[in-house]
Amino acid sequence: MSQAEPSVYDYTGDEQRIVLVRHAATSWSRSGRHTGRTDIPLDEDGVRDAKALETRLAGLHPSRVLVSPLLRAVATCELAGLSAQAEVDPTLMEWDYGDYEGLTTPEIRLEQPGWNVFVDGCPGGEDAAAVGRRADDVLARVLEGFVSPIVIFGHAHSLRVLVARWLGLDATAGRHFSLGACSVSLLGYEREDRVVSRWNT
Repeated sequence: MSQAEPSVYDYTGDEQRIVLVRHAATSWSRSGRHTGRTDIPLDEDGVRDAKALETRLAGLHPSRVLVSPLLRAVATCELAGLSAQAEVDPTLMEWDYGDYEGLTTPEIRLEQPGWNVFVDGCPGGEDAAAVGRRADDVLARVLEGFVSPIVIFGHAHSLRVLVARWLGLDATAGRHFSLGACSVSLLGYEREDRVVSRWNT
């Protein structure tokens, strides 16, 4: 294992932690198309990157593994070697982009200049508040009888909202947390304060 990609298990800053894993790449995510509920599989490079997660997460013995039901998240979890204890959780599904499903931001801005999903939401789909309520539900269930670590496999925009809510910020603050494909992030505590211990690695 290279020093550039340490095992999450090697992190010793928090006794209680939640590990967030964004699914690996698909053909739509690489082209910038908003992929909400369309069930796109991982592409070839995405499969390779997801397999590499098994090394990155080596030694991690999660108390729970939660995964979105969408294929790209389920496959990432499986290739990372954590499917045996995975619980499929529909609340972790990606933002419902409604009428903007499959479109890129430049395409959307042709009809709605300056559009931002966190600020403007999606016609026929969800706004940030709705995704925030789902994130709150996930966190409430995770924190009930919290036994660390917990691993969550999900999606870019919904996980960005989840970290905002973890920090007590409005769901729209998710716009400030960039999250790459197949990235690993770590939420935890510094004394009584909720913190982001590692992000987008």
